[in-house]
Amino acid sequence: MCDAGRAVGLTVAVSDPDPAPGRRPWWAPEEQPDAARAIERVVLRSALRVALVALATVAVATLVWRLRALVLLLLVAIFVAALLDPVVRLLTRGRISRGSAVGAVYLVGLVATGALVYLFLHPIIGSATTFARELPGLVHQAQRGKGLLGRLVTRLHLLSFVKTHAPELESLISRLGKPALSVGRTVVSGVVSAATIIVVSFFLLLEAPRLASGILGSLRPEREELARRVVHDMIRQVTGFMLGNLATSVIAGLVVYVALQATGVPFAGVLAIWVGLVDFLPMIGGLLAGVPAVGVAFLHSVLAGVVTIVVFLVYQQIENHLLYPVVMSRTVRLNPLLVLLAVLVGAEIGAVVGSTFGGLCGALLAVPGAGAVQVVARAALDDRRRRARVATVPDG
Repeated sequence: MCDAGRAVGLTVAVSDPDPAPGRRPWWAPEEQPDAARAIERVVLRSALRVALVALATVAVATLVWRLRALVLLLLVAIFVAALLDPVVRLLTRGRISRGSAVGAVYLVGLVATGALVYLFLHPIIGSATTFARELPGLVHQAQRGKGLLGRLVTRLHLLSFVKTHAPELESLISRLGKPALSVGRTVVSGVVSAATIIVVSFFLLLEAPRLASGILGSLRPEREELARRVVHDMIRQVTGFMLGNLATSVIAGLVVYVALQATGVPFAGVLAIWVGLVDFLPMIGGLLAGVPAVGVAFLHSVLAGVVTIVVFLVYQQIENHLLYPVVMSRTVRLNPLLVLLAVLVGAEIGAVVGSTFGGLCGALLAVPGAGAVQVVARAALDDRRRRARVATVPDG
């Protein structure tokens, strides 16, 4: 009887859910202090926030990469709008509205582009028409072994070669359709891209004051003033870049014109204008521009071709490694080494984004982009110094 009572008492003591006040039951988990729970909540929120930011960054980067061609065209359109904005603002200082000023600028640009296209195509079309008119006679002379073409065919035994390899030549000509189709597709894509840049830059110029007022109006007054100053300096950097580029292009055109005139090459003026326009592309523009000039010079004479190619190679080395960095350092106010590195890096990034077209755009936008980064960094540093000076001035 006593043993049974002691067993019941022990069972009640073990299963008692309400021990003495201030004592924790052995089966209950240890309670954390309030500070520990607060730290745990902060850590969890921070981890969640970092994860969300990382996911959003990956999503935005993926979207930008998928739309990289459109983003590249938008950047070029912004560059064109920033380049033409000083001209539009100069016209609006009179009684001309902004819409009329933008229309006048683009009308002049389209007329100038049409004049250049006519200037380039007119001699090509004239030469092609003359060649097509004289082609039957040239073929007849070649078959009889007379004339320059006939003597060349006879000397190289081209007629026998054509007769022997006629099936292979027909197969080769039939396979030229796909490359021609690819070239045509590239040309159409380039025309569409140029039209997109023109339209987007037109509307950017037209709506620039309204967009700027909407964006800058949402900032605090001191931030708004800083942003206006930064935008003004960036536009000045773009204008300086184009003025410097124009200077090097004019020099390239003059050098080529003198070389072609000295060797008696026809269409020297047209070729010099072509060189000046294509030379706007940094680093590689001159070499691209030199291909037609050198080709026409070699068609004129071997001596003229050799002289032209030597002039091009020497001048390109001087322009790429001396003239271009020095001029850009004065107009864009960048270090010459930084200019050279910016062009190389920009061309490489552009090539990754959009192959050849992207590489050209990257090289074109590299120097003004580096200038814009320098403007933003300098403005941020000046603003930090100003705040530090204000913080150190005692009140009263």
